[in-house]
Amino acid sequence: MRSVLVTGGAGYIGSHTCLEMARSGIDVVVVDNLCNSRMEAVRRVEGISGKGITFYRADICDEAAMERIFERHEFSSVVHFAGLKAVGESVAKPLEYFHNNITGTVVLLRAMLRHEVRNMVFSSSATVYGDPQTVPVREDFPLSVVNPYGRTKLVIEDMMRDLHRSDDRWNIMLLRYFNPVGAHESGQIGEDPEGVPCNLMPYITKVALGSLPELKIFGGDYPTRDGTGVRDYIHVVDLAVGHLAALRKLEENPGCVAYNLGTGRGCSVLEMVNAMSRACGRAIPYSIVDRRPGDAAEVWCDPSRAMMDLGWKAERDLDAMCADAWRWQQKNPDGYPKD
Repeated sequence: MRSVLVTGGAGYIGSHTCLEMARSGIDVVVVDNLCNSRMEAVRRVEGISGKGITFYRADICDEAAMERIFERHEFSSVVHFAGLKAVGESVAKPLEYFHNNITGTVVLLRAMLRHEVRNMVFSSSATVYGDPQTVPVREDFPLSVVNPYGRTKLVIEDMMRDLHRSDDRWNIMLLRYFNPVGAHESGQIGEDPEGVPCNLMPYITKVALGSLPELKIFGGDYPTRDGTGVRDYIHVVDLAVGHLAALRKLEENPGCVAYNLGTGRGCSVLEMVNAMSRACGRAIPYSIVDRRPGDAAEVWCDPSRAMMDLGWKAERDLDAMCADAWRWQQKNPDGYPKD
């Protein structure tokens, strides 16, 4: 396999995937504008793997910069993570999300086309299912969205499908993640959100550390086993390994195919709180407040297509997710050092 370009490779999922790729012998080239990520993550990936990573600080919306990068390397494939990803922010700033995520992808695809690179692994999301009416969620469920972030993912998926229909030499893996959590077992790389965390796991670890006073649980009266919302949480290392499996699948010229990446098991918020309490050895203070509008009672996936086609399944359980997230948080209470 020639070099693989990883856009957004300094981010949370991107850095873990770069690590798995480097350890498997792939020549990794990263492009990232560092708007919501840190160069330190790339340096630590190099340290853990013992492999060098070529890094370009550039924006995928910058067509000239992307052209220079493609001219310098012969890429076999692209793994595309780069994008803005906060649901709430996307509601407040939809144009920024449409420009960055959709326009950036068009610029990237144009560069790929010019240089005849037609293999892509795309970081999609379970948000493309909107509010599914039943669980488990399968890849053939109707697609819809409830916020601008999700809309960018669905528009990009549609672009990829149209691209393959126009030229069947394109091979594209659409990976629909559910809820990535955890960190690498070394505690050297992990999730480093800007400001107050929006996602459950980093919020819980901040509470466990004492940086935040308590966890607010949105809704305790859902029709679930303990009244709190149920989601499919997947260890970020399992997710990274899934990208490696998808890259290998591209060598078989599979066309354009979507895969759910999740555990196939639902975990409630209170179950997550209890698992983190076991990991850190202390109680996690929390209060239950009103539901948030639009939140579903439970969303979890059927990952059997990924198992059948990619030979991949999630291996790490909830206790491992929490133990690894807690180790990262203890070693890096303020996240990565600021560049």
